[in-house]
Amino acid sequence: MNVQQAYNSWAENYDTVINKTRDVEGKALRKILSEIDFKTVLEIGCGTGKNTEWLLGRAKKLIGVDFSSEMLERAKEKIKNKKAELIQADITKPWNFAKGEFDLVTCCLILEHIENIDFVFEQANSVLKSGGYFYVGELHPFKQFQGSKAKFETGSGIFELDCFVHQVSDFFQASKVNGFSCVELKEWFDEGDQTSTPRILTMLFRKN
Repeated sequence: MNVQQAYNSWAENYDTVINKTRDVEGKALRKILSEIDFKTVLEIGCGTGKNTEWLLGRAKKLIGVDFSSEMLERAKEKIKNKKAELIQADITKPWNFAKGEFDLVTCCLILEHIENIDFVFEQANSVLKSGGYFYVGELHPFKQFQGSKAKFETGSGIFELDCFVHQVSDFFQASKVNGFSCVELKEWFDEGDQTSTPRILTMLFRKN
């Protein structure tokens, strides 16, 4: 089962199962992005729309993109807003789906499935306005080192997706060579317990 097939299978109960990573990242995104202005958004890895509705509350236009057709179907069932366009696409290929320039690109819980994050940063830069923001929210590499990864329950047991570990320095290097500056980096913990291993790493970059 490849990543696309796995998320198609996961779509049925993605919103309802207990998932701390999904929930902590959602809270992080809202906190970080509540402090910036944006009208046009490209949401990479929109999935079932877990962040889409909140983003639409502040944006005039949103394009949501996901690799999984089943995840997108769940999003379309929830998102009945003319400001939103939901598209199935492979973000490891040129981003021809991105029409116009955007104030904000978000990329949530997806880069662990992509080996070459440099390409993603390159494409994000190409569709952002000057001074636009690129938000990245990922499972923290410390959690990955402890064995955490995207996984879900199937009828025959737990299925773990293939994942890549990207160091914090990898994100900084990809941003540097592709015309971004990091304006905020933050780690997010379960129940705010900073004596534990951080679950989520968020980074907010700005196009130079």
